[in-house]
Formats: sequence, C-alpha cells, structure tokens
Amino acid sequence: MQKISAEKLIEIVGSSSNVVAVEFDRVITDSRQAAPGVLFVALRGEKFDGHDFVGEVLQNGAALALVEHLVPGVPAERQVVVPDSLEAFGKIGAFNRSRFKGIVVGLTGSAGKTTTKEEIKFALSRFGKVYATTGNHNNYVGVPLSLCEMDMDADYAVIEMGMSSKGEIARLTSYVRPDLALITNVYPMHIEFFDSFEGIAEAKAEIFGGLRQTGIAVINEDTNFASLLERRAAERGAKIVKFGRNDHYRGKLELPQEGEAQLYNAWATLAVIAALGLDTDKAAVALKDFGALPGRGKRHRLKLPDGGVFTLIDDSYSGQPEAMKIAIDGLAQTGTAGRRIAVLGKMAELGETSEARHIEIGEKLAAAPVDVVVGVCPEMKAMLARLRPDQEAHYFEDKEGLDDFLINKLLQNNDILLIKGARYSSKLYQVTDALLKGLEKA
Repeated sequence: MQKISAEKLIEIVGSSSNVVAVEFDRVITDSRQAAPGVLFVALRGEKFDGHDFVGEVLQNGAALALVEHLVPGVPAERQVVVPDSLEAFGKIGAFNRSRFKGIVVGLTGSAGKTTTKEEIKFALSRFGKVYATTGNHNNYVGVPLSLCEMDMDADYAVIEMGMSSKGEIARLTSYVRPDLALITNVYPMHIEFFDSFEGIAEAKAEIFGGLRQTGIAVINEDTNFASLLERRAAERGAKIVKFGRNDHYRGKLELPQEGEAQLYNAWATLAVIAALGLDTDKAAVALKDFGALPGRGKRHRLKLPDGGVFTLIDDSYSGQPEAMKIAIDGLAQTGTAGRRIAVLGKMAELGETSEARHIEIGEKLAAAPVDVVVGVCPEMKAMLARLRPDQEAHYFEDKEGLDDFLINKLLQNNDILLIKGARYSSKLYQVTDALLKGLEKA
C-alpha cells in the first residue's frame, strides 16, 4: 500500500473528525499486528469488539484508529469516527484499488473459487508479477483487506469474492472494480438464505455490475442459469468469453489431478488467459505443474502401519451438496486396484432442505462405484439409509476416534480414501490432519 495521509483518509471515509497530521501505509484489523505506521480498523464481531483494543493498539505505535465512536481514555485526535467501520474499511480498500495500475481479475462462484483463483495466479505468473487474495479472504472483511494489501508493483491482481446472501457480491465488486469478472459455476449453496435457486444465480451475476468500462465477463456455459449470467453481462456491455465442455482444450490438457472439476478449473483459467490476450498454449503447459490445494482435493500417498499403501484425497474444506457430488464423481473416476472409500461429514446451512439434500448424496453414492461409506454426524443417517446393500456402511456421531478406526480397522492396501465435510461443523479436516501427521508418506 502506498502511504495515505490522515487528511486523505478523512476524505475517503467521509468523516468529520479532527485528527493529527500523520500517514499510514498498512491497514490492520487484528490488534496483535499493531506497529508504527498502521491504521487500525475497529470491527465488531459476535464474540469481540475491536474498540476494546484501540488504546492498546495506539500505545503500540499505530498511527490512527478507525472507530464508530470515540473510545474513552484515548486521544480523540488519533481516532477517525465513522458510522460503520466495516463499510469505511471497504472504501479504503476501494481507494487503494483505484491506484493500482495493473489488471484486476475478480471471481466468484458456488464451488472451486479458491482453487481457480490460485490456478489463475499460477498461470498468470508466467506472464508477469501477480498478486492474489490470500487463502479464502473473500468476504466483507477479507476483500477490503486483500485490496489494502495489494502489491502495487504487480501486473495482475486476482481477487476472490464469496457470498451467502443477495447484495454481497454487488457491494464487494464495487470495491474491487474488476477489469475481468469470472463466475466459475452456480449451485444451490446457501439456498436457505434465498427464495429460489435462480436467486443465487442473480446474486452471482452481481459481479458484472462492478466491471469497469470495456470489461470482460468469463462465464461457464455449462453451469446452471448460464443464459441468465450471459444476459446480465450483456446488460453491462461486457465482452463475453465462455468456457466449458466445448472448450477446444478438451482432451489436450495434461493435469496432475483427475476429475471433471479439475478440468473446469483449468478451462476457466485458460479462458481468462485468452481473454487477456495472453498465450494459452504457454499457460496450458504450465498447468501441468499445478497441484490441488490442501483441503480442496490434494492427494497424498500414505503408508499403513502394518504394510501397504493407500491414497488420501483431502477434500475436507467444504461440505456443500454440489461440492460433495463433485468430490464423489472425482472418487468414482479414479482408477484403483483397491476399494473406494468415502468419509463424509454433515452438510451445513441447508435449512428445511437438509434431510432431502443428505438423501440426495446417499442416492448419488448408491449409483457410484464406491465400496465403503462412513457418515459422520446425525444428519448423515439419512444418507447412509440410501446406500446399496452391497456397500459397507459405518456411522460416527462425531469425528472422535475416526482416525484410529480408519488406520487400524478399515484401510487396506491400494484403497482410495476421500474425506469431505463442512469444515467448521463436521471438523473432518482434523481427521485428515491426524492421518497426515501419524502416517509416513509413501
């Protein structure tokens, strides 16, 4: 971030505070990162209030604090008061983005956002210096933070945006102002917060509203409501680029990971490369070296204690229904001399549709060449009830003892083990961690 003066900050956020004439070149929301030359944004959360740390942060050298009310006992001239510190944070991120001279790629979608973001970053690095969102910082806090932390010397910036309700993408993309906007796919995720499936597509399409003039819209032509997405992009006057099963790279790509999801990620990446006028052949060659991310389909070959080797597919980050189906397809498409085993945790944020969606996954498994299924959490009982008689089934109330069961009772030589579930509600990532820490790599 280039330096911003206190005077300019007042202008950006629309505050009437009288503050000292200082500058900052970094914005933080974590009080533990306090240092000279930073602006601390005091945000409120369900279990914390950043205003409680304003005094401490300023004592540790922070230049200013952005607050919603003056904190008693703290110099008023070091506090910039605004009605909504989160909204003001977004305005600061938007201002920093406006000073960026490179090309900004913004992306959203129901599944595969973070992997596609990393894949685009990986491919673009063959053509210049690239900055990208760290991890999955794709919400009201993460996007402004990503924009504030942009490498201003980069040629490209790749910014991920997520949503769970109408209007979120519109707000985030107003900060990002992408030159190119990509929607990876549209699935009925977070549907409990929408009146209809189409409403989710409309919410995703909000990304096109923030496109800069002469912007580019990259759309998955095979996804749900693809025609709706195309109409919304056209209304914005965007140049439309499509990717999907008709992609001319189909059958020509060499990828380190198997499965249709990996192909779509690669096709999306190459569509972005083509839309930017870059060498797609060079990018396609580069993608041969791009591997899956931890928690998002990364594969590990591990040794069993009593001999033998199995493959672990770590897909433990997300547990939404469509992501679950994609993971099952990936498991089914993987060749093996052993058994295909799926360890699946509950799916969250499904509201009244929860039981029906868990039943859908059971029916998906019953139609797939999966030999063993382990359901974790009570919601998965509905799934297990739909399995074929010849499919071995196991149930765990929670993740406790599951790693020991897998290692010492279930796994055999040449097995392929998929672990997938909602990260924070099923916590199956902890089982993955236990396997990776407790077993030797093959």
